[in-house]
Amino acid sequence: MLTPNAQTSSPETRPDTPRPRIQPRRPGLDFETDEPIPRHWFGGSALATHIVNGVNLLFPDGERMFVKSVRYYKDAIAADPMLAKEAEGFYGQEGSHAREHQRFFEVLRAQGYPIDDLLTEFRSSLRFFEKLFPPKYHLAATAAAEHFTAIMANHGLSSRDIDAAHPTIRHLMLWHATEEIEHKAVAFDVLRKVEPSYFVRLVGMAFAALFLGYWWQRATRMFLRHDGIGRRELREEKKRMKDVRDDGNIVRDVFLAGIWEYIQPGFHPWDRDDLHLAEAYLAETGMS
Repeated sequence: MLTPNAQTSSPETRPDTPRPRIQPRRPGLDFETDEPIPRHWFGGSALATHIVNGVNLLFPDGERMFVKSVRYYKDAIAADPMLAKEAEGFYGQEGSHAREHQRFFEVLRAQGYPIDDLLTEFRSSLRFFEKLFPPKYHLAATAAAEHFTAIMANHGLSSRDIDAAHPTIRHLMLWHATEEIEHKAVAFDVLRKVEPSYFVRLVGMAFAALFLGYWWQRATRMFLRHDGIGRRELREEKKRMKDVRDDGNIVRDVFLAGIWEYIQPGFHPWDRDDLHLAEAYLAETGMS
C-alpha cells in the first residue's frame, strides 16, 4: 500500500509522511438485496440511524464540491508529479463515494423520507458559498472538511460500532472510511502548495465546521421529525444509546477534537497515522 518516501515525497510534504496508493474501488453494493434495509437499520436505533442518514445526505454534493475545489488548481500542481497523481486518485475516490451514497437515496425515498426539499436547499447553499468566496477559500474549506471525515473514518474503523448496522450500509460506510483515510492529506497538501496562509486555513476550518454542523443537524432532525420522534422519545433514545456505549459524542469527538488538532500551526493530516485501519478493512474484504 505504501510507496517509498525518500525518492517520491514532494517538498510540500513531510519526508516521513505515509504515501498510500489512492485508487477508486468498486464496493459491490446491492441496495436491492434479498434482506431489505429497514427504516432503523443501525441496531434498531432511530437516533443512531438518522445521525448517519443525516450525514449521508450531505456526501454526494459535498464531495463533488471537494473535487471541484481541488481540480481548480490542477495546473498549479502539475509540476509536482506525486501530488498531481494523488489528486487524480482523490477525484476518482470522491466521485465513487458520491455515486454510491446517491444510490442509497433511492432507499430513503422508498421508505417515505422527504429528502428532496432539503437536498435542494443544501445545493443552493453550496452554490451561494462558491459565488461568495474566491477559490482559495473553497479549497481551504475542503481541506478542513476532509479532516472531519478522516476523524469520522478513524472512529468508524477503530470502534466498529457500525458492525451493528445492516450489512449493506455497514460496508458502504467502512469502504468509504478506508478511502477517506487514504486521501485525507491531498486537499491539505494542495492548499499548502498553492495558498500556505495560516489565516486562509483557519477561515476554511471555521466555514467547514459551521456549515457541516448546521446541515448535519438539520438533516438528522428532518429524519427524526418524519418518524414522529419528539423531545421525550429523543431523550429516551439518547439514554438507551448511552447505556449501551459511552465513548463521547459527535460534538466533542469530531468537531471539537478536529478543530483543536487542525488549528495547531504545525498540523498535518498524517500526524494521526491510521493508515493501518484502512489497510486492515481492505484486507478483510479482499479489496486491497
